[in-house]
Amino acid sequence: MEKIDRIIFGDNQFFGINHMSEEKAQQLAEKFYDIQNIYNVYDIAFDNGIKAIMLNSNERAKEICEYFRQNKSKYGDIAWYPSIPYPHKYANLVAEKGIFPAINEVLFANNSVGGALSMIAKGGMAVLGKDVIKLMQMLVDAEAKMFKGLNVKVLFLQNIITDLILGYEMRQIFEAYCDYIRKKYGVLPGLITQNMPRLKQKLEEWGIDEVVICSSINKIGYLMSPSIQAYTDAIEKNDPQKYQLMAMGST
Repeated sequence: MEKIDRIIFGDNQFFGINHMSEEKAQQLAEKFYDIQNIYNVYDIAFDNGIKAIMLNSNERAKEICEYFRQNKSKYGDIAWYPSIPYPHKYANLVAEKGIFPAINEVLFANNSVGGALSMIAKGGMAVLGKDVIKLMQMLVDAEAKMFKGLNVKVLFLQNIITDLILGYEMRQIFEAYCDYIRKKYGVLPGLITQNMPRLKQKLEEWGIDEVVICSSINKIGYLMSPSIQAYTDAIEKNDPQKYQLMAMGST
């Protein structure tokens, strides 16, 4: 399994997210309202040796990805660690339009006629027939499209989705996601979670390996379920050839 970068630059600050302070979150939102300020911070990070970034698939990320594509001669060696899907986007669409119109918009908005027909052919009656695997693949393709042409190293499933699937112990979904990411995109599958020990345990039981697991790891145990000790035990017993563990929210 290819090794991930030692330091990966995150993105919460760019989108006004701070889990510990609403005031700080508002300050960040105002600071990075001008997207040029985001690019300036990236340049500072790259000048200091960071060569990898993590980015979720929200609407503003499209503009960021396009900027990096247009400046590939400058940023071509940057490794990308996308996180999909962006759950708030779906929640807002479902609230506004309902479940099936929302899915239709995500899958077919901004697609060429040829692209849309290809997705229809691939998915067939996935939505109507409730074929979860085909629908998952179509949604992955729709979300991953914004990162096309970039040096993607790991494609992460966002923690709300990961932990929902984990809660229902839906082995087939994890297997299908990981296989699809490897075969379709040629990159490592990643899973973000707020319960790394449980996720790692189930993946081991199911024989799903060569996966990058990303979770919060910090001294106060914030977003670390069930406990700091459980995380410590899981890390000490981990085989890095099977699971690369990636820490976020550490400061």
